[in-house]
Amino acid sequence: MNPVFVRSAVVTGLLIALVNVLFAGLDHGFERLPIWFYLVQLLILPAMALPLRMFPQAAMTSDYLRRAALYALGWAVPYAIYKFSSDALNPVLSPAGSLISYLFTVILFALLFAAIRRPPEQKK
Repeated sequence: MNPVFVRSAVVTGLLIALVNVLFAGLDHGFERLPIWFYLVQLLILPAMALPLRMFPQAAMTSDYLRRAALYALGWAVPYAIYKFSSDALNPVLSPAGSLISYLFTVILFALLFAAIRRPPEQKK
């Protein structure tokens, strides 16, 4: 695997985990965060590395819906870890509401990424 992609996946995964810990700590108090919450953040690293090849492939895919689907697949697992681990800290967790919010956000980001990150136009 390309070392630049691996490095970017590790850095991105660490940043996502750090932001999640920061927001959860500010929301719930750092002293009240359980140890499992910190350990779950480590899952973001392999979750970023596994779909790594989807992002360059999505950037080169000309069909909009296929490109959006590749972006959605690439972000689905890391965002699920981010979202559900912080949602689980809420004592009045609504699993259905959390899942609907997760699906809406993944679809929205996939459509936005697909619109913004179009492949270069081919000359005819």
